[in-house]
Amino acid sequence: MRPFILSLILIFALAVPGLAQQVSIELGKSPLPINQYYTVSIKLQDDQLKEYSPFPEIEGFKKSTRYSSEKTITVGGVTSIVRTYTQNYAALEEGDYVLNPFSMKVNSVTVQSQGMTIKVVPMQAGTPQGPNMPDLIDPQEEQEPASTEIEFVDKDDNAFLTLYTSKEKVFVGEGVDVALYFYLADEDQRLLDFHDFANQITGILKQIKQPNVWEEAFDFSEITPENVTVQGKPYLRFRLYEAVLYPLNMQTLAFPQLQLKMIKYKVAKTPNLLTEDRQEGFKTFFSRPREVQVVELPPHPLRNVVPVGNYTLRESLSRKRTSVNKSFTYLFEIVGEGNLDAVMAPVPAVPAGLDFYSPDIRQDVTRRAGRVSGEKSFSYAILPREPGTYNLANTLEWIYFNPTTAAYDTLRPTLQVQVTGSRDSDAMVLSRDLGSFYNIIENEDNTLVSLHFFDEIKRYTNIILVVLLVVATFVFLKNKA
Repeated sequence: MRPFILSLILIFALAVPGLAQQVSIELGKSPLPINQYYTVSIKLQDDQLKEYSPFPEIEGFKKSTRYSSEKTITVGGVTSIVRTYTQNYAALEEGDYVLNPFSMKVNSVTVQSQGMTIKVVPMQAGTPQGPNMPDLIDPQEEQEPASTEIEFVDKDDNAFLTLYTSKEKVFVGEGVDVALYFYLADEDQRLLDFHDFANQITGILKQIKQPNVWEEAFDFSEITPENVTVQGKPYLRFRLYEAVLYPLNMQTLAFPQLQLKMIKYKVAKTPNLLTEDRQEGFKTFFSRPREVQVVELPPHPLRNVVPVGNYTLRESLSRKRTSVNKSFTYLFEIVGEGNLDAVMAPVPAVPAGLDFYSPDIRQDVTRRAGRVSGEKSFSYAILPREPGTYNLANTLEWIYFNPTTAAYDTLRPTLQVQVTGSRDSDAMVLSRDLGSFYNIIENEDNTLVSLHFFDEIKRYTNIILVVLLVVATFVFLKNKA
């Protein structure tokens, strides 16, 4: 009986990795105001998004922008990362719509969604914002000779390639949004098409990459046009690349002139149903070169190590009144826009009556609309040794540089905790709130397991295989006789 049980344990252990994959689909909420996006999101835990099938089409909605966010959670020394990839949908008009059940293939795993009913309700629409003015366009390259039977006309197109930078000058460590767009007028959609895009974009990205920056790239695996307005005229905007770059030193960010080769069609002067009404050729579009100047931070003793960004502090205490040797938790959460990966935990100046333990860390990053923002929290377990009132502003501080005000600033706690009771110098075993990870320890099995447990599983498995082989051989020989 024991070998059979051990075999079942082995089979289950081999099946566990397949069960451990955590991929899910999350749908937006209903009812939905017409001026807000409906969303469909892919969530992955401890895995990168390598490939996925297209997001579903929703009748009555049009696909819009896409963005990603990331949460990092560290508890008890164990780090877990949850990545979310979201597709926005813009409702075309008010009413009730149905998102039918659908499935998506994410990293070779098929994930199902039951769909839902979406109710779009009225609300005042916002005013669209126009993008930058066009960049340079190269004259049309030589095209194939026109047919001798049909006369083709080279129509002027209204399209341009532009590299956008949100700022012309930044401090070291300050983020700058960099995006490459291709604009095409609505009425010229039949005149232009992408040519060998996968190979071209690879070379373009190599030219955009900067050697001395921290890059937060926006995720998108398919190029979907956005409806925008330029000088009152409707355009389709294709986002080819976007990232927020954080300079690590004073080296200027220099972006060369980029080029994109497109298929350009001539159209038949007198089209008819029996012949092709377009003739294929090529045209190359150029962007203007760009530079972003990087300036040094003002003098400060911590100038080379302080993070840069626009931040505020959120804080909380698990209890504001406790007793000696009864631990509590203090949450120090930094919220705002900037490179959160550069944010380190503040080191406490521990007073005589408190013991601080290494914090659990949680990070939540959202990349959307040319901004990288989020929050990074540090959860400290604190053990009071002596009674008294402790002002946490005297124990923690976090210094950063604010590029908006061009000045250094400090975030300090505003809370205080009151500790009651009397000092117990002989208490060696103390009650400490270690977090949810340790709360289940009393319910877990503490039976010792032999180091040779899996060797025994292998041995019994081999015995079972030998017995099965002998039985199979005996049956084969008996049937043959």
